[in-house]
Amino acid sequence: MRLSIETQSWAGRLAFVVMTLDVQTLFKVTIYVEAILGLLLLFVWAQNLALRAVCWWGFAYLTRLASIGLFGMYGAVPDLISIELANALLFTAFAVTWTGARVFDGRPVEPVYLVTGAVLWLLVCRLPIMLYDINLRSLIASAIIAGYTWLTAYEFWRGRDEPLVSRWPAVFMFFAHGTLFLLRTPMVALLPGSTSDHVFGSVWMTILSTESLLLTISSAFILLAMAKERTELRHRTAAMVDPLTGISNRRAFLHDASLLAKRHAANPRPVAVLLIDLDHFKSINDRFGHPVGDRVLAIFADAARKSMRGSDVVGRLGGEEFAALLVETSREKAVEVAERIRVTFAQLAEQVDGYPVCATVSIGLVHCMERTLDVPDLLTQADHALYCAKERGRNRVEVTSSATMHAGRGIRSTESAAAIAAKSAA
Repeated sequence: MRLSIETQSWAGRLAFVVMTLDVQTLFKVTIYVEAILGLLLLFVWAQNLALRAVCWWGFAYLTRLASIGLFGMYGAVPDLISIELANALLFTAFAVTWTGARVFDGRPVEPVYLVTGAVLWLLVCRLPIMLYDINLRSLIASAIIAGYTWLTAYEFWRGRDEPLVSRWPAVFMFFAHGTLFLLRTPMVALLPGSTSDHVFGSVWMTILSTESLLLTISSAFILLAMAKERTELRHRTAAMVDPLTGISNRRAFLHDASLLAKRHAANPRPVAVLLIDLDHFKSINDRFGHPVGDRVLAIFADAARKSMRGSDVVGRLGGEEFAALLVETSREKAVEVAERIRVTFAQLAEQVDGYPVCATVSIGLVHCMERTLDVPDLLTQADHALYCAKERGRNRVEVTSSATMHAGRGIRSTESAAAIAAKSAA
């Protein structure tokens, strides 16, 4: 029995030594990791100064590094520095991470809340009840860190409308880390006491230190992935969106049209293609200046969006020429949409920035009910109808159909929107 007790005591001392070594090793590794990742984030920011959030996150790592360094000086310096000041820096580091999340989604910096945790801690530590109640001090510290970590997760969650895949792992990771902090063992287990207390405290400190180290590494990669993903998304957007009007450019329009053509092959539906040209646009630029001309283009894009369904496709092909693709629509409905675009734009562009611009558009429309959707060919046919609209006085809609064009072997055969409306009424 005595041997068994001695064996258990020896095993407990061995476990304590091993766990203590693990904590010390993790402590040193954490210092190196915080320093390397903080400098890495700042280096990434230096390459692209527009990534302001990455700068905040880099300083958060370095601030946490300073905090860990002060914790490591425990016993060699006054407790005011190794405990109170170290914790204040630690809370500030988490607050800086939260601020970086706000900056990432375009929200303003909150200087007061940035230091609230640190100031609250320094004030509370001066209270007599806090001087000897280690459990209460640990609970308050954990609550502050959990609060800032949950706020970080919340900021990322608020921006969920932006299609960033890496945003969701960030939300989960920061929320889980905040929860674990509230569940941690009070730091009283680290103070001198029984051997079992030392073993229990060391085991939990090893787990917590490991979790914190893993969060440090994984969060850096997740944050960098979010910044990289957003940069790529904006580059793709810039390559596919016309910056003046905010609608698809020629490349994006043809890309969307090709995708629609593939779906059309599997499930054919009536489709209409509109080719639209602003009448006498050069004259508008010459008389009122290019800024007014740019406003006219933006007004047309807005009028087109308001007159079409969300499933329809519209794009700027170049200059004052636009195109639209109406899916699952009859010939009469397509004409109705084209007329609505023409009338809406004429009303909106009658007065532009105080100038009597009175801009109008001519529209060529082709309706297709064939199984194969050849968008470039339909654009060519719509161009023939647009030419007729311009020949017949502009500010009008001319309509043709792919069947008519093919039957006439290229002979232009168009009808005005008024004629089609009359037929429909009859």
